[in-house]
Amino acid sequence: MVAVVASDDPATGVYVQSKVRQAARLGVTLQVLDLGARITQADLHRELERLSADDAVHGIVLELPLAPGLDADLASLHMAPAKDVEGLTPANLALVAAGREPEALLPPTPRSIRFLLREVLDLQGARVAIIGPGRTVGRPLTWMLNNRGATVTLLNMHSRDLTAILAPQDAVVVAVGRAGLLRAEHLHAAQVVVDAGINVTASGVVGDAAPDVAPLVRAITPVPGGVGPLTSALMFQNLLRAIRLQRGEQVE
Repeated sequence: MVAVVASDDPATGVYVQSKVRQAARLGVTLQVLDLGARITQADLHRELERLSADDAVHGIVLELPLAPGLDADLASLHMAPAKDVEGLTPANLALVAAGREPEALLPPTPRSIRFLLREVLDLQGARVAIIGPGRTVGRPLTWMLNNRGATVTLLNMHSRDLTAILAPQDAVVVAVGRAGLLRAEHLHAAQVVVDAGINVTASGVVGDAAPDVAPLVRAITPVPGGVGPLTSALMFQNLLRAIRLQRGEQVE
């Protein structure tokens, strides 16, 4: 597997090294291809096309965010969908949106959130609110929950009157990247909260839910240590799935 870095974002370096350590524990060869923050869009496309055509490469991760001026959506068009272990190419997302998940590589973060929700809820008929319509979490998660029979309400950080909107929900997923966005006043004791926010503060890494949420709700994922570790594990599971797809095998 190859992790492609095209930025000088310090947080990216931390995340990539964490993947390298986990890959080593799993016996996966993970190469980091650092293209630097000055690479052009065209050169980034050429590198992704080269990796896509290389039979020795079974999985590609385009590390986000890219450097300013680079377009991740355009870049993803130059990555082979069957090697897209983060499931974010248009081809994979389109299959998810069309309800054809068995044919796709699913985005690991939304998949981990759905997995965690299934531990405490029957998704069929469940009402789930998602705060954060991002392309890596909120939007694909909306389709993936809908594919399992959930009724989904998609919100953003500007949505008004959160308390009223969230009142009938069985679960709330927050993935905005704004510490303290979700507060106890917005929720009630019967609800489940999945916090997929990551915020680096002076006191450490925190999620999008304020500290006063945890004692109130039925269940909540911790940050760090909740969604993140499962997401990482599912990304490596996607690598195995990608290998089977590249071999032309049927994958359920």
